[in-house]
This record gives sequence, C-alpha cells and structure tokens, in this order.
Amino acid sequence: MNSALVMQSGGCTHVLNRSLYGIASEFAKTGSGTLYGAPNGLEGILRDRVVNLSAVSHEHWMSVAGAPGAAIGSTRRRLRDDDVEPVFEYLDRLGIRYWFIIGGNDSAETGHTLQARADETGYDLSVINVPKTIDNDLVLTDHCPGYGSAARFVATAVVGSGLDAEALTGASPITILEVMGRDAGWLAAASALARREERDPPHLVYVPEMLVDEDQFVADVQDAYTRYGYAVAVVSENARTADGIIGAESDPWFVDDFGHEYYDGPARYLAALVSRSLGVRARYEKPGTIQRSLVWAASESDVREAEMAGRTAVTAALGGMRDVIVTLEREESTAYKCRTGFAPLDQVGGKVRPMPEEYLSPSDNFVTDAFIEYLKPLAGDIPHFRRLM
Repeated sequence: MNSALVMQSGGCTHVLNRSLYGIASEFAKTGSGTLYGAPNGLEGILRDRVVNLSAVSHEHWMSVAGAPGAAIGSTRRRLRDDDVEPVFEYLDRLGIRYWFIIGGNDSAETGHTLQARADETGYDLSVINVPKTIDNDLVLTDHCPGYGSAARFVATAVVGSGLDAEALTGASPITILEVMGRDAGWLAAASALARREERDPPHLVYVPEMLVDEDQFVADVQDAYTRYGYAVAVVSENARTADGIIGAESDPWFVDDFGHEYYDGPARYLAALVSRSLGVRARYEKPGTIQRSLVWAASESDVREAEMAGRTAVTAALGGMRDVIVTLEREESTAYKCRTGFAPLDQVGGKVRPMPEEYLSPSDNFVTDAFIEYLKPLAGDIPHFRRLM
C-alpha cells in the first residue's frame, strides 16, 4: 500500500503537464511503489484503465512536460455516490495510498469528498490537490498555475488585434475581444498589461465583478474611437448587465456535470450593438481554447511554479499530510519570489475568488496600477512596438 495515483481534471493549461511531471519526478525519488495515471480522471478508473507513469523514461518526460493539453487526459465528470465503492475497490487492488489531483475548485471539492469517504471507511489514503486554472479564481492562494501563461497570451493578443484595428481606422476600427473567465475577471483584466501609452489597447475592460450598462458601453467605445481613431474593448465571457449575462439566451446552450452554464458570450452581441449604434464596423474576436494551449505563450514563472507545486504535493503526502491543496504564496521582498503553502480542501472546493476592489477602476472601466504590479511577474514581459505616425 505505497503506490500513488494521479489524475488531471478540468480545463487544460499551458503548464498542466509540468505539474504532472513534477509529481512523477518527485515520486520517483522516494523509492516508493508505482505511480499510476488515471486516463481522463474518474472515467479511466471506472473503466478499469490506468497507465504506469513510473515506466516513462526521463527523455520522454522532457517532451511531455512542455506540451499543452493533458498528457493522461482530463475530465469534467463529477464524483457520484454510486462511484465511490468501485473507485475504492480499484484503489485497493492497485495498492494506492496517495492520490494526487491536479485541478481547480471543482477538483478540490472532489478531493475532499474522496478523503472524507476514505476516512469514514478506514481506508489509508492521502489526497493532495495541485492547483490549476487559467481563471485564477481559487481562494486562499496568491495565484494559480496556468494563469500567468494565459494572461500572457491575452495581453499579447490585444497588442496584435489593437494594431490591426488602428491600421484599419477607415474600415473596421473597433474590436471587441472576448476571453475566458466564467465567474471572475482575472483573465480579461490581464489584457491591460499590454498598455504603455494612453492610446494603446485595450481602452476598456469589462469583468463579471462590474455590471455593464449597454448604452454606457456604446458611449464609452465611441469616446475611445473619437479620441484615438480606433477602440479595443476586452470583455469576460460572462460579463453581465443588471439583467444577466450579456447577449445570453434565456437558456444556456450547455450545462456541464458540475452545473456550470455555458452561453454564446457577449462579444458578438456587443459588436453588433456598436455597429448599429455608431455606423462603423465593429469586429469581435473569441480565441477559445487557444488561450490556454499556445505553447510560446507559457511564462517562465508559470512553468517553474507549476512543477514546484507538483513536487510539493508529493513531499506533503509522504510527510503525512492529507485533505489539502498546495498554494502559491508571494513573499514580501523587492524582487518577486514565490513559495508553496497549503490550504484545507473543504475551504477551497466549490468557492470562487473574485478580483478584489483595489484591482478594479469602475469609473473608467479599467484596472489599477496595483493589479498591473501583481500581474507583471506572473506573465513576464509583453512586446511593445513603436509607431511611425
């Protein structure tokens, strides 16, 4: 009873496999039993499928660790009551004592449920979660592995789309960029990192933490267009008015296993609204999963900290810890430094951390300097290009 199981859960990130590598590499050092991977998480376990990660060579791991996606497959399947018995029978058959779950707040909820059931039945199991989410909305941590790289992508994308809109001031001078972020605006806010001068994009940022008035939105876009000859607005996928998500139909087009609702999003609706109101062409962009998978966007700190979180999880498990998630804690120093800590799973699972008020500037639909200073070391340098005119 000294083997371990690892699974990846939820949406993928640039560095999800780096945490997986950190777990595998650190567990190999311990000389314990076998490290198994659960293909597509709970789905693989319930189908009697695992992969022997201890048999993977170091050379192979070097290629896998830097890849986007989830090397052993991810899942959005919720743990159900009738899953528990077959899951624990399978764990016992493999001699699993440690279970590492790489995921976000839904995964933390799953981890805590598994630990509680193990304790109830007397099964000797240590569940340790490793944080992962581009949404950056886990509580009790400074930031999350995956966020810095996705933030870097968004900020860089705004540079390019902004220069494109600025070049086409007579044809399509307005761009609305919709980015991921189901309940919190951390990723949309990251677009502000690209701005160096007043005329630089983005000119407006809309997040779920601040309600949007459609008439005021049009007026704000028009103001930026009048000032600079073009306008770029960035909106979270679930940006809201007082009546609900912008542009959403009465019913979502999909609801996942955890009850999360998915809508078409606001960008297309807002672009049409601006085009009709101002009489100019407004384009909309919705990058989709490329936000969390474009390899070159991975930030150095994100790569480093994702692996560190995986290694810390192994050390914690073998040291007797259980029912916790690894956290990232920013040290108070002139230069950016990050260390790991821990938080109880029952205090993280199912909870969402919105952006704090001190990071938002509702009066001008933007973010504060405090947020930019928070984000800089997580995303790294963003390219800046000079203008001829």
